[in-house]
Order: sequence, then C-alpha cells, then structure tokens
Amino acid sequence: MTQLIYILAFAFSTTLTNCSPKSETSVKSSTTQTESKDLSKLSKSVFASGCFWCVEAVFESVEGVEEAISGYAGGSAAQANYKDVSAGITDHAEAVEVYYDPAKVSYETLLVVFFDSQDPTTLNQQGPDRGRQYRSAIFYKDEIEKVAAESYIAKLTKEEVYNKPITTTLEPLTKFYDAEEYHQNFEERNPNQGYVRAVSVPRLNRFKKKHPELLKKDSKH
Repeated sequence: MTQLIYILAFAFSTTLTNCSPKSETSVKSSTTQTESKDLSKLSKSVFASGCFWCVEAVFESVEGVEEAISGYAGGSAAQANYKDVSAGITDHAEAVEVYYDPAKVSYETLLVVFFDSQDPTTLNQQGPDRGRQYRSAIFYKDEIEKVAAESYIAKLTKEEVYNKPITTTLEPLTKFYDAEEYHQNFEERNPNQGYVRAVSVPRLNRFKKKHPELLKKDSKH
C-alpha cells in the first residue's frame, strides 16, 4: 500500500505545473492576510527539505512561528522561478523562509523541527520528489546559525539517530526568492489536491504525532 501511495504521489508531482491555484478570491484573501502581518521585528531562517508545500505547512504548525514563505535558495542563477527550479537548471532548492519569535521558539528548536519532519539521509530526495531542487539543506545567515546547525548534526551523528549518514548540506544564504503567489499556503488552500493528500498531509501528521508539545493550539487536531 505504501509503495502504491508513493507511485501515485510521484505521478502527481510530475504534473504540478499543470495544477491551477484555487479561486481568485482565495488568492487575494491569502495575500491580504500575509501583507497584514508585521514581520519586521521577527527573526528569520531558511530551510529546505523537499517540496516547499510540505515544509511550509510543518513550520507554520509550530508555536512561535508567525509566518513561513515558500521560495527558492542556494542557486547560482540570478533569478529563480518555479519552472526553472523544477527543471533543475538553476541549482536552487525549494526552500522556506521561517519568521519566528525567538522569545517563543529558539533556532535550536527549529533545527529539531527541520530534522524530525523529513528523512535527512536521502540525498537529493524527499519521498517521491527527486533532484537537487529537493535537497535537504540549511541556509545559514551567519556564523551563529552555522555553528548551531553543525553542532546539532554532530549530536545526531554521535547518537546514531539514523542508520545512514546525514546528507543535509550547510550552505550560506546569499539570496532568498519568494515563490509565486499561488504556492503560498498551498496545503491549507488546496486540501484536496492529489499531492497534498498523498504526501503533504501525511508528512505533517507524522510530525504532529512526534512533537505535539511544539504545536500551536489550533494545530493539535
């Protein structure tokens, strides 16, 4: 059964560029909600671990995270868009920029969220999604984040949490590009989309079951 789900999910993922966002009304509503938030006083960090629809939904379920923006990071090209990144020609990863209140959640806790919501041992792959654009990566903005990430990876390795080597890359954050508007809050706005039902929602639910203590009150159901 699991194999069948992944086969179906892969079929969905190969046709994502043909998927349309929901109604124009829902697009406008989402944009207004994001723009109304004051994110200027929050800390922000960038993570990548496969499809950004999945990663965004996981981080937004965490207490202290005020917003998560889907986008692209880590590429060599001067610009990034879904078509080129999906084709793997820019070397960007699908990533998420996480805005959080450090008084409520620490960067170290975000590392826990990051690692415990994916398989960091599958090189350039998460579930049915394969390619450098789906790599597991931490894009550090400064030496503090870099050292924290290195220390946490060393801890996981020493404790032999995984039976295979961690393949997560540590990359300096040079530029983060917001993804197209219809990708934002995609899982929430498109709960019945095929990939969301087969891959995104199960991934979110696995994380919720593993870390109920980290969830916002409205994310615990």
